[in-house]
Amino acid sequence: MKKPENIQDVIRHDLCNRCGSCVGLSGGKIVFENRTGSYLPVIKEKPDKATEELIWQACPGKGFDFPEQRNAIYGEQEAHPYIGHYREIYIGFAADPETRLSAASGGIISAILIWLLETGRIKGAVVLAMSEQEPWLTKPVIATTKEQILEAAQSKYIISSVNEILPEMERFDGPLAYVGLPGQVQSIRLLRQISHPSVRNIRYIFGPFYGNTLHFSSVKSFLRSFKVKDYTLIRKLYFRHGEWPGKMRVELSDGRAFELPKFHANYLIPFHILKNSLLCTDLTNEYTDISGGDAWAPVYEERGKGFSMVISRSEEGGKILREMADAGRLELSPITEKEAVDMHSHGYDLKKRGTFIRMKYRSILGKPNPDYGYIIKGFSVSRYLMEFIINVLFLMAGTRFARWTVERIPPETIGKIFEKARKFWKKSTHNIKREKL
Repeated sequence: MKKPENIQDVIRHDLCNRCGSCVGLSGGKIVFENRTGSYLPVIKEKPDKATEELIWQACPGKGFDFPEQRNAIYGEQEAHPYIGHYREIYIGFAADPETRLSAASGGIISAILIWLLETGRIKGAVVLAMSEQEPWLTKPVIATTKEQILEAAQSKYIISSVNEILPEMERFDGPLAYVGLPGQVQSIRLLRQISHPSVRNIRYIFGPFYGNTLHFSSVKSFLRSFKVKDYTLIRKLYFRHGEWPGKMRVELSDGRAFELPKFHANYLIPFHILKNSLLCTDLTNEYTDISGGDAWAPVYEERGKGFSMVISRSEEGGKILREMADAGRLELSPITEKEAVDMHSHGYDLKKRGTFIRMKYRSILGKPNPDYGYIIKGFSVSRYLMEFIINVLFLMAGTRFARWTVERIPPETIGKIFEKARKFWKKSTHNIKREKL
């Protein structure tokens, strides 16, 4: 398998997940210029050799050796091929109604951050908020109050670059909790291995499950569907507003507001997906102390309010969850490994099987791939064919003509069509995706 050889290779071949580490470590020599466009790092001035080597060490785009890192972080532990190493798996939610309602699902990560802050175990939390100056863009911040943590709650489905905040993390006085997506977490783990000063204050690492990321063009396209061409009118941008599972909601400075149920707004995915999302094999954020995501099961979805699947991976992570449950801050119910796999079977198939098929197709085309230290193979012909169809659909949907066409259809209409098509696709491919899962 061909591998990338340098940062330019990572950027050029859709391997960059925009974690932000190269920007944060470069001393201003690498920057993000077009945040509402490609959002790629631009090398304004070549870093010195030592910095260049450091950036390469910290870059998850080149790969991340899962078995090696698992042993280094958690010790010689067994790991589930899809879930990764874990200690306990729960279904739960934050006991505080405000925290639960503010979150994308059950508010577990927000509740944990608030608990750690209140008990003095951390002085701040690295979280992803929306920019105050440009409220249509994401911005990493160090939250030091409950209010700031809640303000940064909920998933953000557009590109984020949390690790560009590394210099601020290095200057921060006191212990930190860190929240990031899998690629961002992987970079933090690589930096911790070499004891880099930018991550010395991190005491805990948490993260959400990860399906995909969208380009900012998704927001612009959503607005154009409502006949709004100027995205700078955005005053507030939400991706999971209101009661679970929430709505995509855009509020404008002129008082207008547009929203669409979350599952209907998912129609934007095939048209605006970040290609690197399809090369990530980590659905459940395997290298955190605690990770969490939506509890996608009818028994929970029908109740609303928000439920999370929560995975403790480290001894310290498990201790935090037990303490918070005992103190009445979290409601937790253990579930089995099988229940956890069934609940996210579609995602596991997408990440743990589909990714390796997509990487094989890339190899045939002579493109480099990240090295994860393991390979899953032995798929049926029907699974390869299914992935080929998916790739063709993504390729077609990503064209200007396809985007232009879908913007002429009312979002309520295309959302309903997409939801019905999604249910049909899931039903028709159920056996293929679940085969040997």
